[in-house]
Parts: sequence; structure tokens; C-alpha cells
Amino acid sequence: MSVALHTLPAQNAESQNFNVIIETPKGSRNKFAYEPELELLQLKGVLPEGSSFPYDFGFIPSTQGEDGDPIDVLVLMDAPAFPGCMLEVRLIGAIEAEQTENDGRVEKNDRLLAVSAVSRQHQHIQDIKDLSPQLLHEIEHFFHSYNEAKGGEFKPIRRSGAKQAAKLVAQGQKLAAAQS
Repeated sequence: MSVALHTLPAQNAESQNFNVIIETPKGSRNKFAYEPELELLQLKGVLPEGSSFPYDFGFIPSTQGEDGDPIDVLVLMDAPAFPGCMLEVRLIGAIEAEQTENDGRVEKNDRLLAVSAVSRQHQHIQDIKDLSPQLLHEIEHFFHSYNEAKGGEFKPIRRSGAKQAAKLVAQGQKLAAAQS
């Protein structure tokens, strides 16, 4: 029996950690995205030479952001995972942002930040405040450059902590439930 990845639970009831499906691993130039209709990951693009994802990138299942896609998450962990891997994470914050698509459409498209629940290297990180300002700037710069290469724009509005990130997930769960 197969289960569609986007319908898995957003949170592990026992551990209270959130679940993330990895789409694109750290270090990859290939951008993969889950296609719910096909129930598989599909190559959506290739980053320019010299660019790569700084950390594993994926989504929280059973959520929907204002852009219509599951809520995006950048996961700090010790070594890259692989596309389609589910892992448990601890939310540490969010980069709340607006994204302008190449057709001029502007929509809210936040990027949650999380740490793998089994990470050794990042176990001390509990909140976005535990990350250096330089690292946060570099993460924002990555999303800006990534969107610019696609003909769009990524504009951070604010950085939020773990509590706000959890609220964004709860909103995303309500939105996903209303759509199904």
C-alpha cells in the first residue's frame, strides 16, 4: 500500500517533532519538487554553475502555504539526506517573505527553518536567535539568488522564532484541510 507523501501527518504525535519530506538535498544544483498528482519527485530545474542548496530543502506534509504548495522548510543537519526521505525536525524559526514570480504575481512564501531531530552538529540550536546573523543573511541571499535566476524576486519581510514557525504550520494545516 503506498501513501502519498503530501498526506502524511505534519507532526509526530509521540515526539511532537514535525515531519519533513526532503525534496532537494544539501549541495545539489538540481531542484526537485514533489508532484502530488503523480506522487513522485520531479526535476524542476537546475541552479546556475557555482550555486547549490545550502541545506536540505523540503516540505511539511499535510500543510499548504498561501502559494498553494506545502510549506517549505530548510533543514540543518549533519549530512545531506536524499529526495523523498522523511525525517523529524525541530522548528527553530521562519523567514517570512514575499515572492514575486516571473509573471509579476506576488504571494507570501515563507521559508521555515528547522534542525534534524537526530542532528549531532546542530543539537544546541533551539531558536532562530541561535543562528549567526551572517548565516541568516547567507540563507536569505540564497533564496534571493535562486528566485532571481528564475526571473522572480524573494523579499524577506521578517525573521521569526520557533513559536511563530509552529503557528505558520498550524495555519498551513487548516488551509490544507479546507482544500481537501
